Amino acid sequence: MSTERFQLTLERLTYELIERHDRFQDTCLVGIQPRGTLLADRIYQRLSELNAFDELPYGKLDITFYRDDFRTRQKPLRASVMDMEFLVEEKNVILVDDVLYTGRTVQAALTALQHYGRPRRVELLALIDRRFNRHLPIKADYFGLRIDALDEAYVKVQWDDGKLKDSVLLYPTKEESKES
Repeated sequence: MSTERFQLTLERLTYELIERHDRFQDTCLVGIQPRGTLLADRIYQRLSELNAFDELPYGKLDITFYRDDFRTRQKPLRASVMDMEFLVEEKNVILVDDVLYTGRTVQAALTALQHYGRPRRVELLALIDRRFNRHLPIKADYFGLRIDALDEAYVKVQWDDGKLKDSVLLYPTKEESKES
């Protein structure tokens, strides 16, 4: 995905949220740490620029110790800072991640979210949806691009950091993505 298409996709996702949530009454935005927050930051910033809400609580959810594989990792895990200064009780939650792959990250996020109350509804926004690789019955309500790739393929979302431009890259294997 080129930089231009990347920006257009972010814009479309922002307007889809506005169409569905109007002024975002009783709604909150929650980015899944670490990579989902990069996307959530952009969405929140754009919603702010458009003056699309009166109030929209925004949090960053760490799922490190909610993952079903955290005890089986070969190397120590590095947790992110949990930044959720509000409850989700009876709110509509927009959960944001960069890539929806097996669904296990979203499952962990839903478990972690329960510590902040019982939401009225949870929706999922993902920049990339790898729909044929799902291990759990989880589906994105909003997605930027669907990629149908083999299990070994690796999707990398690259965020503009001053040196590299926003883009989405598809590698045949995870090892090849590290070489680039």
